[in-house]
Amino acid sequence: MTTKTTTGTTPRLYGRDAELDAVAALSERLSSGRSGVLLIAGEPGLGRTALMERAVRDFTAGRVLHTRAAPAERHLAHSGLHALLSSAPSPAGAPLPGTAPSHPVRTPGGRAAGGPAPHPPGHEAFTGLAGAGARRPATDRGTGPGGLPPLGLPPTLPPPSGTPPTGLLDLLERADRNRPLLVCVDDAHLWDPLSRAALGFAARRADSVPAVGLLLSVAGHRAGAPDFAGLPLVRLGPLGDRAAGALLDDLTSGTADSLVRDALLREAGGNPALLTALARRLSPAQLAGHAPLPRPLADGPALNGVVGGRLAELPPATRDLLLLVAAAHEHRPDGCGADAALVLRAARAAGIDPAALDAAERAGVARSTGDRVRFDDPLLRRAVHRGAPLARRRAAHARLAAALDGDRDRLARLTHRALAAEGPDARLAAELASAAAAPDVRAEPLQRSVALARAADVTPADGSRAARLTAAAEYARLGGRPHRAAELLAAAREGAAGHDAVRGGADLVRGALALRDGPVADAYEALLMAAALLDPHDPEAAQGARFAAVEAAWAAGDSASCLAALDPRPARPRPEDDDFRTGMLAALTGRFGDARGPLRRVLDRAACDDDPLRLLRAGAAALVLGDVAAACRVNARALAAARARAAATLVPLALEHLAYAELRTGRHARARAHAEEGLRTAHRSGQRNVVAHHHAVLALVASIEGDRTLLAGHADAALEVAGPHGLAQAASLAEWARARADLGRGMALDAAARLGPLVRPGHRRGHFAVRMLMAPCFVEAAVLAGECAADARTAAEEFAVWAALGGDPQAPAQLARCRALLAPGPEAEALYAHALARHERAGGDFERARTLLLYGKWLRRRRRPREARGRLKDALYAFERSGATVWAEQTRAELRATGGAAARETAGPLARLTPQQLRIARCVAEGATNREVALRLSISPRTVDHHLRNVFALLGIRSRVELSRLVAREETVGAG
Repeated sequence: MTTKTTTGTTPRLYGRDAELDAVAALSERLSSGRSGVLLIAGEPGLGRTALMERAVRDFTAGRVLHTRAAPAERHLAHSGLHALLSSAPSPAGAPLPGTAPSHPVRTPGGRAAGGPAPHPPGHEAFTGLAGAGARRPATDRGTGPGGLPPLGLPPTLPPPSGTPPTGLLDLLERADRNRPLLVCVDDAHLWDPLSRAALGFAARRADSVPAVGLLLSVAGHRAGAPDFAGLPLVRLGPLGDRAAGALLDDLTSGTADSLVRDALLREAGGNPALLTALARRLSPAQLAGHAPLPRPLADGPALNGVVGGRLAELPPATRDLLLLVAAAHEHRPDGCGADAALVLRAARAAGIDPAALDAAERAGVARSTGDRVRFDDPLLRRAVHRGAPLARRRAAHARLAAALDGDRDRLARLTHRALAAEGPDARLAAELASAAAAPDVRAEPLQRSVALARAADVTPADGSRAARLTAAAEYARLGGRPHRAAELLAAAREGAAGHDAVRGGADLVRGALALRDGPVADAYEALLMAAALLDPHDPEAAQGARFAAVEAAWAAGDSASCLAALDPRPARPRPEDDDFRTGMLAALTGRFGDARGPLRRVLDRAACDDDPLRLLRAGAAALVLGDVAAACRVNARALAAARARAAATLVPLALEHLAYAELRTGRHARARAHAEEGLRTAHRSGQRNVVAHHHAVLALVASIEGDRTLLAGHADAALEVAGPHGLAQAASLAEWARARADLGRGMALDAAARLGPLVRPGHRRGHFAVRMLMAPCFVEAAVLAGECAADARTAAEEFAVWAALGGDPQAPAQLARCRALLAPGPEAEALYAHALARHERAGGDFERARTLLLYGKWLRRRRRPREARGRLKDALYAFERSGATVWAEQTRAELRATGGAAARETAGPLARLTPQQLRIARCVAEGATNREVALRLSISPRTVDHHLRNVFALLGIRSRVELSRLVAREETVGAG
């Protein structure tokens, strides 16, 4: 995120670089004598006015006419144009004030008045259109000689009816063309219809007038209105997280407590005006976290200060109907809209005409789509509900409850009754809590959370209140609202002090939250505490807590803690849970023979299961068994089950497991698609640990596809979270991705240096479940780099033991490849052939292509170019099928070195080089030293130096920098 500023007095605009660039491009067009138009659209509070004011300040090339629409004048014909004209300064060189005008101007009172000096031709076009209206202050871009002050235009009589909308364009055509003119109209949608028509008419024909620009702003819902349709458009969206954070740090001078800062950013939702209002609402003690925050953080006055203008002009009946819509949303906080039939039934019962909604639709406040009614902006919904007095809110909920009937709507009816209640009601609270927990009631997790939270609100002060708040927190977590879950847990803390079952439930939710968005070591301890407290009261929940603790320890790479969490056997375990526990215990202690039976039973049961958590455990069992195809199948089923239950927390987790399984099967494009979706859903549900794992998977995909920028971005993002949260698995995968990318570019020495600490024994070793997956890459890198031969042999021997366990279908072929790399000449060829035969059984183009590439290199070094070309061509086509761009390029270079033709042959100056010279030139252009090039190409440094001198002579260059630029330029041209 960058912030553009001009001078020390110019307000800073955060997160608006693209919009400022668009405005700057318009100014540049005017400075060069061309014309242009730009329409800025955005909802209230997103900064339309600030952007317009910044544009006016920054435009120094000529004159500016700047006005903002006055809503009170929107029904006065031509009032908008009059306001624009009233902002006009006197032209440069105009006579002194007091000079008699060429004709008298009548004031609205009817008497003649002295006016300003005569205006240039074309001024009549303005005075012929401008109606009576308030004068606007002038923006001084055109003072005359001697620094004379600008003169405003006088009020004029309204124009005759039927005036064509060409007057503004006529004036622009006759304006002084010696200096550019920028016309800025803020909130142009609030102008009267005739002025809007004239403005749109001129904007669509601006190209016919030199050095004139129109910069207009409108509300987001009016960007497609007929007057503005077709104009170049820039839409303002909410600020991104970094931009909003920078704005808040500026507002608070960086003094806000981290938790308070997160709460403010979350509540504002990227709206800079609301963020500013919220920050100014808090006292220094509240900002520092020393005093409790107000609840709700964004109350009615704060919201109305940002978006209330859209609501104030609506008829009373429309506002009453909108309150019903907003109240109906409280039961469905997922933003899918209110039930239109329910709202209309409640409205009719209250004597409100359903046609009142039409005014809201015309104003862009709410709209009816099918069977739902939605607010166009979530801030409007919150402003309507929170801005209404408590008695009116309760009455709206009571009307909605009365309009609901039957068992199908039991949960919604009870929720609205509780929201309408004026105080504690034990019977209502018990009914609502029972309905919210009932498995036969069709409801999403967030609906159950709202119901249980409200049941707690109307529960008399006893232990039931804490239990209901804890249950509400769990459903909020499942629904993808971790911060709401944390708030509910905080409210439950006081009542939970005396009961182990309630405390255990709270610890379980707290640990589950940390597992997805916090240090996993903290999650592990909280989950084990929850299991101990829950054991006597809810053994099934206790076992779930232990399995979650295993997941936390697995993410941390702590196999001993995994065993500790799995070790206690429940008194009456469910068969599927006991099989998973027994199988994982055996696998983690190296008894794979004992693990297969129980884990296979877990996998078999998954075929008819629909519980997402059990399915995810079955997917993990499939990976431990080495059945990656089954892992893909079961994880896809888990994803479908999570979506069917609207479990927003589990959807990104299922996508993570599915993407990783697909990566293991070599389906890289599918893995990328699922990981990208998982990244978006994990961000939305506030699960940074899941985000990190998705970034790690995407880094591995990028290491194959060859996009260095993408690889670096994903690897850095994964490590940014993995470090502080202790995610050893995500960190190992990200480092593996970097090393594999180095290997793909021929940088074996770098790859070996990255992988060595992760593969070798020691405290820096990688994740226990990933180490052996990285071993073949390390052996290859170490052998090609000519270093770490002893470490490579040790890694290969350890990998052989692991491959024999059957944990990965690719392992036997990879083991044969490792042995071929380490074997003396006569033995290597047979091992390469054996590796290729094992690849045929396992499938997977990418790994097979890597073996073919190494075999082809081996054949070429032994002066068997014809055989090498066959292997290398097979490798090239396999890499291309896999989308492995960087590996395909390395293979093409090897093919050229054998004298064989490859696709995408080099053209231009580089075509003068021999295949070996071209390979050396490309390596040097990437920044490799002569020694690194020699290692990469299996030649001596002296040979590299000899070829490099010839490359410089043939290309007419003198330095490595020139070579790098030339290669980059030619590669770009070739790619285009």
